[in-house]
Formats: sequence, C-alpha cells, structure tokens
Amino acid sequence: MNATTSPSPGPAAAPVNQALHPVASSDRVFAWSDHASLWFSLGVGLLVMQVGAYLMPAMGTRDALLAIVAGSILGAGLLGWVAKLGCDSGLASAGLMHAVYGSAFARLPILLNIVQLLGWGAFELVVMRDATVAIGRQSGAMAATYWPMLATLLWGGLIMLLISGSMVQLVRKLIARIALPLVILSLLWLSWQFLSLAQAKGLEALWTRRGEGGMGVMPALDLVIAMPISWLPLVADYARHGRKGSSALAGTWLGYALANIWCYSLGVLVALTLPSTDLVTALLLAQGGLIALSLILVDEVDNAYGDTYSGAVSSHSLLPRWSIRQWGLVVAVACTLLALFLPMHSLEPFLLMLSSVFVPLFGVILGRLAFGTLRRPAQALLAQAGRVHALPVAIWLLGIAAYHVSSRLTPNLGAALPVLVLTFVLAWLTRPRVG
Repeated sequence: MNATTSPSPGPAAAPVNQALHPVASSDRVFAWSDHASLWFSLGVGLLVMQVGAYLMPAMGTRDALLAIVAGSILGAGLLGWVAKLGCDSGLASAGLMHAVYGSAFARLPILLNIVQLLGWGAFELVVMRDATVAIGRQSGAMAATYWPMLATLLWGGLIMLLISGSMVQLVRKLIARIALPLVILSLLWLSWQFLSLAQAKGLEALWTRRGEGGMGVMPALDLVIAMPISWLPLVADYARHGRKGSSALAGTWLGYALANIWCYSLGVLVALTLPSTDLVTALLLAQGGLIALSLILVDEVDNAYGDTYSGAVSSHSLLPRWSIRQWGLVVAVACTLLALFLPMHSLEPFLLMLSSVFVPLFGVILGRLAFGTLRRPAQALLAQAGRVHALPVAIWLLGIAAYHVSSRLTPNLGAALPVLVLTFVLAWLTRPRVG
C-alpha cells in the first residue's frame, strides 16, 4: 500500500503593508467632529504655551497676537490640506511619500520621520514627567529623588497600554467624550484667572505695551507656524480614517487653529501677568491652577500617543512583518528609555532642526498631489511610484538648503513660509499631467 503524501504548503502570503494600502471604506468612520476634537486636543499642550511665552517681552502685545492668529490660521490650513490628501487617498504619510518621491527614496524621509517621532515622543514624556513632579511637590508630595524616574515609567506605561488598543476608538470615545471637555474647562479656568490678573495690572497698558525688540512679526509668524508644521508628517495617518476629504480639511483646520490660537495667547498672557522662567510654576500660582494644570497634563497624553502611533505606522511601512500594534509597543518602549537617559531639553534644538526638513518635504507633496493628481486611485499612484523620482527629490533638497540659508541671511523674513511657497510652486509647475 502506497503512502499518500500530503501536499507541501505553499509560500506564506506576504503581510499586507497597511501604510501603503488605502483604508477600507468600512473603517472610514471619522466625521468632521472627530477630526476637530482630535486636532483641538493635539493642539493643546504645555509646550505650545511655553513657546507662546517666548514671544514676550521681545514683541509688543498687539504684534504678538497678530502673529499668533495669522500663523495659526496658515499653519492649521496646511495641516488640513494634508489631512484632505490623506483622506482622499486613504494613504498614511508614508504612502504619500512613496507616491511622490518613489518607493526606494521614500525610505529616507520615512526614517527621518521615525527619528523625529522618537525624539518628540520622548520629549513629551519629559514634559509630562516634569509637570507631574511639579504638581506633586506643590501639593507636598514627591520630594524623593526617585519620583522623576517613576513618573516617566508610569506615563510610558500608560502610552504602552493605550497603543495596544484601537486608535479609532481612542479618538471617538476617550478624546472626544472625556478628554476634550475636561481640557476646555481647564483652559477656560486658566484664561479667566490670568485675564483677571491682567485686569488688575491694567488691560489698556498691557494691550498697548511695546516690545523690547529682538523679534519681528515674520520670525514670530515662523515660530507660531512651527507647531502645526511639526504635525504635517503625522496628520494623514489619522485623516485617512475619515469619510470625506472636505470634512477632514474643515475639522482639522478648525480644531487645530482654535487650540493653537488659545494656547499661544494664554502663554503670552501668563508671561505678561506672572513672568517666570518656568511656565508650570507660573500656572500653579494661579488660583485653581493645580487642578487646571492636572487636566492639561492628562490631555498631554494624546500628544505622546500621537507621536507613538505615527512612529509605529511609519515603522510598519518599512517592515510590515510586524503589525502597527507591535511596532507601537516598540516605539513606546524606545521613547520611555530615551526620556529616562537622554538630556531631552538640550536636544530640543536638534529636534527643531530635524523637523525643518519636513517643511520643504510637504511643500513638494502638496504641489504634486493637491490638484488633480488624486483623481487617480491610490493604488495607481503607488504603482507608478517607481524607484526614485529625481525631480521631486531635487526640489526637496533645494528647499532644505533654502530653509537654512534664509534663516541665516534673512532672519527677519522667516524661513518656513518662503520655503513652503518655493517648493510648492516648483513641484506644481513640474508635476506630471493627469491624462
């Protein structure tokens, strides 16, 4: 009797690269309110308030508020525009980079994005750790030297817990229904307290005060735009879960612009009424500041989560054998270790310099994809991605050089806006025509 041989198993199917495949229609659940609540929440942060405080005392109050409003509207508009690209195509940021720069070259900006997300994720944990210890010590606890390390591990552990769940459910339930109302209440309370202090000092005098010099409106505009621009490499990772591109554009633009204006302005108000080298200390000195700061600190979690999730999506695009959830745990652990052992505050200038490469990067992406190109299905875009698209790569490198040259030679004009305009126009003029 002959033995029967079982058929040998075929080669294992290659894992689906979720970053380079459009999100299925059934998973596109974000309405404009989901985009708005997510980006309002991500736009609120202690770091944003601190940067707002940097505008004082160099600028006059009216000039500072002009730069804040104009910069927030422009920066959030760019963020919303990229959100629309992500929603229309269903692609993550890594997919947009593949479509524009070619499948081989896109690995470079994706790797740079992962590096900056690791850095910013660790920096968020440091901000949360420092605020936690300051709040604890203000209430008479956390005096021991081990508390900073323990606080870092606790916040890092929370990010790991959140990243193991569903991003969509986190946005629609935890952020929209719980975190957002609490953070709005805390911002209202802090605004009321510091406006009362401003009134006691004389609102008219504060409103008409002149700056001491050292920063013009254009450099201040650059500083304000820097915050929404820092989110450009992340926004498509979330917006691609939206139902309509117009809703992604409107919700992201409105949510982030309101949060950016509010937090920058609050930073200016704090600097005018209660000057301090430490923003957290100044906020704690306000009546009820302990509770308000605690609520803002809780909301800061979504910033660290946002960096971690997008770092996971980008990493998955390079090595799809590991799922986004698995990569998320790896990124969260890496951010926690970096926050424990690296002097993150001294690395902030490096992170800001690294993020400058994404201004021209997305100027090119917007110029190539913003008008007409996305009429083609996302898979058609990726199928034609090729190895290296030399012209977009050249425009990006030119934009990086222009950014650093203009920031040195013409600092009073700023760098972000001129470089965005330059790279967008060049990319649009040289875009392939849609047949």
